[in-house]
Amino acid sequence: MPDFRAPRRPDNPVEQQSGGQRPTFFVLGLLLSALAVLMGLSGLIGLLAHRAAGAFFESAVLTLLVGGVLMATCRPTGAIVLRRKGAFFLTALAWTVLPGFGALPLVFGEVHLSFADAYFEAVSGLTTTGSTVLSGLQDLPIVVAVWRALLQWMGGVGIIVMGIALLPLLRSGAMQLYRSESSDTSDKPFPRAKAVAGAVSSIYLSLTLACTILFWYGGMTFLDALIHAMTTLSTGGFSTHDNSFAAFQGTSLPWIAIIFMLLGGTPFVLFIRLSRRDPEPLLQDRQLRLLLFTVISAAVVMAGYRAWNDGVAFTTGFSEALFNVVSVVTTTGFAMGDYSQWGALPVVLFFFLTFLGGGTGSTAGGFKLMRVLILWEAARIFLVRAIYPHRVVLAKIQDRAIDEDILFGTLGFASLWVVTWAALSLALSVTGLDLVTSLSGAATALANVGPGLGDIIGPVGNFQSLPDTAKWLLSIGMVAGRLELLTLLVVLMPTFWRE
Repeated sequence: MPDFRAPRRPDNPVEQQSGGQRPTFFVLGLLLSALAVLMGLSGLIGLLAHRAAGAFFESAVLTLLVGGVLMATCRPTGAIVLRRKGAFFLTALAWTVLPGFGALPLVFGEVHLSFADAYFEAVSGLTTTGSTVLSGLQDLPIVVAVWRALLQWMGGVGIIVMGIALLPLLRSGAMQLYRSESSDTSDKPFPRAKAVAGAVSSIYLSLTLACTILFWYGGMTFLDALIHAMTTLSTGGFSTHDNSFAAFQGTSLPWIAIIFMLLGGTPFVLFIRLSRRDPEPLLQDRQLRLLLFTVISAAVVMAGYRAWNDGVAFTTGFSEALFNVVSVVTTTGFAMGDYSQWGALPVVLFFFLTFLGGGTGSTAGGFKLMRVLILWEAARIFLVRAIYPHRVVLAKIQDRAIDEDILFGTLGFASLWVVTWAALSLALSVTGLDLVTSLSGAATALANVGPGLGDIIGPVGNFQSLPDTAKWLLSIGMVAGRLELLTLLVVLMPTFWRE
């Protein structure tokens, strides 16, 4: 008997209209083309500053050529719709390929880095980690300083937002791409990805402009103000001085940086709602409350400890501690003084704060405050059920019930994070690094913080002297941390490619 039923539509419209992974490489080509434009912009700034910028123009041409070829050969014939797998693959591909091209000006330019060093620097920029292999930052060519800041500014939210804004045909795929950068589920006041991209872009640009003006008014040169504004809002931490914000100590600039680092570590969805004249979520958000409570409490403890042990004035100790604590918790990576010399208690506190991170949906990295709140609820339920086995206890955050799948997923993620950190620490130790450098290096890479602990990679050191193998391992760790492990690890699983 003939079958008169309508043919089943394929689950993946892209495979019907475009075939395979063509949309993924088309989007990658578009992102490379955008990267090339920014390279060219950096080169123009270099020309205006009368510095050699040929390497930036050459790298821009090469990057644009590769991006253009990908766009031309992989252009889909119909609408671009990315399934979940496509979004994972595109995100992992973008965050590993783009740093390779972003490293080219550092290889061919005046600083003449090896490719391992240049890739490490570019990954650190795009993942907003802030670790560096460069020294003598105040003497860097201005075009290199601007490029490092642009990498971090793009890495904050720029690349993801750019992909959404330039591809209106992505439809739900764009929202998948937006979600795949952060594995958390968060409220979104706009149902359409284009509206989300536009809102985030406007807020990001506005905050960057405001930070630039305040830094400039506070005493920085305009270029220094612009560079530090981009690396502060992105919670990246690249500076134009080897001693970071210690170069501006005694001015109002560190306090301005504290405010904007906290803003960068705050969920951007709260700013979107605030722009719609809905301030209540900002005032009641438990992530923001936990962030403020943590940084103030840690700063008070450290200031009291230094006052008791070293006789440092409490106000001085508090301001120095607050700046460094905010920088570490928001994973920015700026430093004001060598806090590894403050004593055992501050060093241990900084080590644990390295793991914490900012709010979900912010530019900060780390474990994320929302997961900390969820784990706290899971621990509370476990303890209550140990006393009252038959009691029904619901996990809640801000009067909203937490699904058991979210609890299970958070516990699984925490376990995976610890295992990955341990594995990366062991791998770094094999390259010859000492215990403190291995443990803190792995932590700062996965959390995208920047400085580690110890004499080598501490707040007044850098990663230049590390062996190339360690730099490649840390580069992988920074990408994995920025993608919150899951996106990268899922793509590496054999089952991901079975279909």
